[in-house]
Amino acid sequence: MAHTLLRATIALRTPLGTPLAGDTLFGQLCHGAREAWGDSELARLLDGYPQGAPWLVVSDGFPQGYLPRPTVPPLQASTPHERKRAKGRRWIPLAATALPLPQLLASATNDGEAYGTDAAPVTATVHHNTLNRRTGSTGTGEFAPYSMAQTFHAAGQKIDLWCVIDDERLDRERLELLLAAMGATGFGRDASIGLGKFSVAQVVNADLPMSARAVAHWTLAPCAPQGLKFDGDRSYWRVLTRFGRHGGALALSAQPFKNPVLLAAAGAVFVPAGDFAPRPFVGRGLTGLSKAEPASVHQGYAPALTLQLEEDRGA
Repeated sequence: MAHTLLRATIALRTPLGTPLAGDTLFGQLCHGAREAWGDSELARLLDGYPQGAPWLVVSDGFPQGYLPRPTVPPLQASTPHERKRAKGRRWIPLAATALPLPQLLASATNDGEAYGTDAAPVTATVHHNTLNRRTGSTGTGEFAPYSMAQTFHAAGQKIDLWCVIDDERLDRERLELLLAAMGATGFGRDASIGLGKFSVAQVVNADLPMSARAVAHWTLAPCAPQGLKFDGDRSYWRVLTRFGRHGGALALSAQPFKNPVLLAAAGAVFVPAGDFAPRPFVGRGLTGLSKAEPASVHQGYAPALTLQLEEDRGA
């Protein structure tokens, strides 16, 4: 089974109500595949998904030309000010991916540099009203005014999505169609009132420099690494609790929410307990999280890059 890593660059057209998280993007792309090609085609695409054979693995959204800083501790003692400054420098330029760890971390930049000096995203609270059509005004209960957070980017902000496709089930052209359809209708929360819209700038084969001395996997999306024989003493990750919910018609069902699941956030660094071999993705496909739809799956896979780690930490 051959897999290809693609880099899809999108241009944001409206604010976001939901962060561009890989597992959320994957779920909406599954709904898009069902709407475009039918239930039988979605079933074909998902065949073998929990058994390590995903048809598609999607990363989080990152500023164009950058990747998330690996989740590793400081290489040397530092002051609180230095640690705070390093925490804000959370993006690695693509040209640095093959560098030894000290140089790779030294290349990290902050939001202002990655998104552009005047283009760093801003999250703000937006107030909404729901009108009662009988009275022509707001009220209480479902008609009470409410506030929701939205993330605002510069107009046309370019975002990279890294996608691993199974060449036998999906090609670049069909992936671009799915992304374009999602961008036209809107991604995530409040798409019906205009949030989450984007256009697809390009989808191209990824060509990243990688180190021949790599010993670790560097993830680009939340993933489920449990039971995959990684060395816990040499691996690094942040725990993320995902409270998933259904979209489409199931969002209106009596049980729209999925069971919570613990994931490792994007930027995790996993070192195998045995010999290292590069993989296009790591993680597991998750099932059994939904009472409303037993066949539902959750993306516990993440696109994975390689990382030169131990040799430069004095191990």
